[in-house]
Amino acid sequence: MKIHFKVALLLLVLAGSNLAIPSAVFAQQGNVNFQVFYDQLSPYGEWTSNSDYGYIWIPDVGPEFSPYSTNGSWIMTDYGWTWVSDYPWGWAPFHYGRWDYDNNYGWFWVPDNEWGPSWVTWRRGNGYYGWAPMRPGISVSMSFGNGYDNIDHWNFVRDRDFGRPNQGRYYVNRRDNDMIIRSSSVIINTYNDNNRNVTYISGPGREDVQRYSGRRISNVTIHDNDRPGQNLSRNQLEIYRPQFDRNNDARQRSAPSKVLDIKDVRPVSERNSGNRRNDVHVNQQQLPAENRKTDQTRAVQREQPADNRRNDQQRQKELQIQQQQQVQQQAQQQQIQQKQQTESSRLDQQKQKDQQQQQQQVQQQQQQQQQQKQETETSKQDQPPQSQKQSLQQNTQRKQEVSGSARSKRLERQQNRANSADKKVKKDDKSNQEKR
Repeated sequence: MKIHFKVALLLLVLAGSNLAIPSAVFAQQGNVNFQVFYDQLSPYGEWTSNSDYGYIWIPDVGPEFSPYSTNGSWIMTDYGWTWVSDYPWGWAPFHYGRWDYDNNYGWFWVPDNEWGPSWVTWRRGNGYYGWAPMRPGISVSMSFGNGYDNIDHWNFVRDRDFGRPNQGRYYVNRRDNDMIIRSSSVIINTYNDNNRNVTYISGPGREDVQRYSGRRISNVTIHDNDRPGQNLSRNQLEIYRPQFDRNNDARQRSAPSKVLDIKDVRPVSERNSGNRRNDVHVNQQQLPAENRKTDQTRAVQREQPADNRRNDQQRQKELQIQQQQQVQQQAQQQQIQQKQQTESSRLDQQKQKDQQQQQQQVQQQQQQQQQQKQETETSKQDQPPQSQKQSLQQNTQRKQEVSGSARSKRLERQQNRANSADKKVKKDDKSNQEKR
């Protein structure tokens, strides 16, 4: 009887403890607002106010930190290449909002309400893959433009090394970014999430990565978690990704419990490297089998810095060779352009010379024709042709004949008038005689 009483009493105590200390419950969808960001990220950094973006979060990390570069790796999911961070706070700033950089306090994060596998823009070219964080205000379509290029914010790796779990060991030196960017192009692959009505940049194609790297890329399934955080295990990523309340009033009511004045923010050079690899939340040993490296392999790699240096030297030599080839190609192109310009100039001069010669020939022909015409007219005036002489003689003869004929007629008329006068005189004389 005592035993039963003790068991019942123990059950009552346990039930009372559960009622007295309820576990925290986080909504995965519905009425979540930015307060979850303010509360969950406060232990890992400082919230301050920015005149352009409002509340911003500055992580407590050292100067070597770079978003989508430090302490993390890429995995392939249904949404495209997804960044899995080793930081315990990585579920939020690498999947919501945008990153920007300030020369004084380094990288800072601006919250937003749209989840994504990552918010980066991608490039590929000349044997490299590269990515850079999208700045605040940059949409997916804007990120495809050529104007969004900050050379120091890009991370490049050889295409054969992309997608490795220890991605940070293969980054190319940033001083080579300018040359790589100029010889690369933007990757515009996207994924439309109809459930959230959002378009993501999915990054390089799976088949391309498999072809360049020679490794099989497995797909990792994403499952929603009901509390902040993430966990990668057995080709499954459990991550907290709530849909946020888009009501502006709700956003305005939420605020960090502590807001540090921007003047009191420590410069990035004075901050330590806290909350880094020691706070790994992702189980790296449970990555996909084809992407997993054993502890023994990692130890061997750590004990071979000379090999890494040789690899860096080899990459540097390859880059130098590529630069020399580009310089030679540019020089050859300039020589070809100069030859083309010289040949074009020579052809223009020859054409102009031919036109001048043709004009001179035409002028000479015209002058000759004019001279011949003048000589002909002069010859006609100085010595008339035989036909003109005959015409003059005939005209003279006609004039003579007409003149003789007129003279004969005139004499005949005069004779007729004289005969008429004689007859009249004789008639008058006869008439007078008869009167007598």
